This record gives sequence, C-alpha cells and structure tokens, in this order.
Amino acid sequence: MSDIPDSPGRFRCCGVLIDGYDPATATTALLASRYGTPRRTHLCNAYTLSLALRDPAYRDMLNDADINFSDGHYLAMVGKRRGQTLMTERVYGPDLMFHAMDAGRELGLRHYLYGASPETVAKLKTALEAKLPGVDIVAAESPPFRPLTDAEAADLESRVADVKPDLFWVGLGTPRQDEFVAGFAARLRCTLVPVGAAFDFWSGNKPMAPKFVQRNGLEWAYRLATEPRRLWRRYLIGNTSFVYGVLTDGRRNRRLDAAAQRRNVS
Repeated sequence: MSDIPDSPGRFRCCGVLIDGYDPATATTALLASRYGTPRRTHLCNAYTLSLALRDPAYRDMLNDADINFSDGHYLAMVGKRRGQTLMTERVYGPDLMFHAMDAGRELGLRHYLYGASPETVAKLKTALEAKLPGVDIVAAESPPFRPLTDAEAADLESRVADVKPDLFWVGLGTPRQDEFVAGFAARLRCTLVPVGAAFDFWSGNKPMAPKFVQRNGLEWAYRLATEPRRLWRRYLIGNTSFVYGVLTDGRRNRRLDAAAQRRNVS
C-alpha cells in the first residue's frame, strides 16, 4: 500500500476496513494523485459490504486497498459512532468525481474515463467538459463487458502510459469495477477510482436522486423505485445483509483480530 495523505484513521465494518474521510478530505486525498504513483481506492456502501460478508476473497481484496471511502449514508453513520469524527456524511461517488475534476483543473490533473457503453462514455466526456471548462480528460473508452485478454490488457497499459493520467475513473458496476481496480492499479501507475453509476448520472442517462433524498439516506429507495426489476435484489437483500453485518461486527472483529495476531506471530 502507498502512503495515504492526511489519513484520518480507519474502522472495520462487516470485515472491511473503511477510511474515515468526509467529502472534503476525500477530494483532497484524490488531488494528491500523480501519474507514476499507483493507488487503489474503492467506494464502499451497504451493497459492497454485503458482498464482502459472503465472499472472503472480495473482503480481503478491499482490505488491500490504499483507501476505502464510505459511499453509504448508513456506513458513514456507523463510522461516526465508532469514533470517526470527520464522517458527518458519506463520500458520494458522483460528487467525489465532480469535485476532484473541478478542483483538479487548477492543479493540471489529467483524467481517464473507463467504462459504460461507447455512447455513454462519449456523452460523459462531453458533459463534463461543458460543466468544467478546461478539465483535462485525456481519454474516454468503453471496455468489452468481460475480462480483458492478455493482449487487451497490455494494450490498455500502453495507451495509459502514452497519456499519463493522474486519476483513472472506472464505471463498470460492483463488484466488477473493484476487481478491475485491484488488478490494474499497479499496471496503470495512477490512482484508480471506481464510481459506478456516476457515469450514467453525469452523462445524463439517469436522474440523480434529489439532494434532500440523499441527505436523509433514502437514495436506495429512490433508485429502487426508478429501476425495481434491476435493483430489488441489491437493495432489499443487500441492505438486510449489511444490517446483519453491523449487528454482528463485535464477534467478527474479534475473530479477524485473532487471525491477524496469529499471522503476525508466525
């Protein structure tokens, strides 16, 4: 893991280590990104942690990251109750992307957009350039909806090396985008940030929940109402699993701490 600038500390939820950033300090952490220094970041929410509860390999992958942001209203509430005083609100992926691009203009940060369909990623680039004049988006591409072949991965590595982005934004959906970040950060030599639905929101494909809905932790209900057939399992089952994970964290944390101590002794 690389050094995390101004790291506010971590807490564990559902077996996953979460960094105690608020939106402002999260943006500051991303503004420290420079090509040549690879960093793995993830945005964790109730669904992410429900997957980690079921899949220890996925949990371990998240725990190997440089930064795990809290992209969930209730996860941020848990963090605050567990001593993370900065966590007054979640680090919302679409806002993090926009604010980092906005503030990054003055620093000359370079951005790479990777994900969604060719039409969506092209619309996203156009929309961001219109909203943020002078933003430096060095590439925008839609990958195949499958794992890259060795040749495709090498070609991506070469293209990224040519344009040298500081921030590489990934919109592939969870958990696929997290697996991409884990597998490619070192190869692409920049900060990778998986922001999922941000590609659809900022491109104009889908409406973003109103701010008052977001502030009250009801974005999940808004999105479920707009896409019930696609999202019912994610929110109804995922949210229930997350609540179970939070309630059973004490036992789980003792077990994980004991396992870590045994590894350190051996």
